[in-house]
Amino acid sequence: MKLKFHILKLQMRHTFTIAHGSRDDIDAFIVELQDGEYSGYGEATPIPYYGVTAEGMRDKLAEYQSIIENYDLQNPEDFWTLMYPYLKDNPFAHCALDMAAWDLWGKKQGQPLYKLWGLSIDKVPYSNYTIGIDTIEKMVSKMQEFDFPIYKIKLGTDHDVEIVKELRKHTDALFRVDANCAWGVEETIKNSIEFSKLNVEFIEQPMEKSAYAAMEEVMKHSVLPLIADESCIIEEDVKKCFGRFHGVNVKLAKCGGLTPARRMIAEARTLGLQVMCGCMTETSIGISAIGQLLPLLDYVDMDGSILISNDPATGVYLDKGKPIFPNVNGTGALL
Repeated sequence: MKLKFHILKLQMRHTFTIAHGSRDDIDAFIVELQDGEYSGYGEATPIPYYGVTAEGMRDKLAEYQSIIENYDLQNPEDFWTLMYPYLKDNPFAHCALDMAAWDLWGKKQGQPLYKLWGLSIDKVPYSNYTIGIDTIEKMVSKMQEFDFPIYKIKLGTDHDVEIVKELRKHTDALFRVDANCAWGVEETIKNSIEFSKLNVEFIEQPMEKSAYAAMEEVMKHSVLPLIADESCIIEEDVKKCFGRFHGVNVKLAKCGGLTPARRMIAEARTLGLQVMCGCMTETSIGISAIGQLLPLLDYVDMDGSILISNDPATGVYLDKGKPIFPNVNGTGALL
C-alpha cells in the first residue's frame, strides 16, 4: 500500500458555535491508502479543545509509514489491532487510517462496506441538521435554510428554554437538544420537563463528561431520554453509561475508527442502550463511513458535510435528512 496525506481547509457555511467555542473554518485531515487501481479514504477532524491538530495526526502516522505500507491488508480489524499499540494515544489519527483501510478493503472486494458486513439499507434512520448557538433570529434563519424533519439544537446559554420555544414557533419538525456539558443536575431535570412540551426527542450530554454519579440522579427524574456524548468516548466508557444514560453517541474520530465503533455498538445493544452515531464538521469521506453503520443505529447526526461550503469529496449524502447511497464500493467516498 501507498500512504498519502491531505490537509484541506474547510469553510463553515455559517459561524458554528457550541458551548466549547466558535469557528469559521477547520482543517480536514484525510488519509489515502493506495493499492494498485484502488484508493481508500479516511478522515478525522482535529479538535482544538482535545489538543488534536491535522499536522499532529500526519506526523504520528508518518512515524509508522513503513509498517503501514508493508502491511498486506486482508482484514481491517487485524490491521486496527496491529496499529493500536502505536496509535492508542492518538485515536483521531487511528480513525482516519482505519476508515481508509475499510474503504480500500471494500473497494477491492467490489462491494459496499455495509453489504460486506451483512447489513441492509432498506430501513435506516434519518439524520438531523444541527443548529449552532447564535441569536434566535439567526438560528431560525439557519433552520429554514435546510428543510429537515429533525433539527439538533446546540444549547448552553442562560436562555436555552427561550431558544427552543422560539424555534418551535417556526417548524413542526422534531427537535433534539445538545448542551455539550453545560448544565447541572437541577437545570437538566427542569429543562427536560420544559422541553418535553416542545416535541424534543432527547437531551444529549447535559452535564460534564465525568459526572456519572450526578447523572444517576438526573436519570431518576428526567422526563426525556438522555444520550451520552462526551461521557462515551472509548469502548470502556459504554459500561459506565449504563444506568446513567438511556443511550450513547459513538463518534468515530474519538473512539479510533469504524473497528472500535462496531464493538461499542454491539456492547451498547447488549446492555439495552440506544445507539446514535454522530459526526464532526467533516467532508463526505467521514460522513460516508458513518453511513455504513446506519442499519445498526437508532439515531444519527451525519450533517457535517453540509455544515461546510466547500466539500471536496463525494459519497453518502442527505436529501432532506434521508441518507442517499452512491453506487460506489467501500464506504462510497471519492476524493
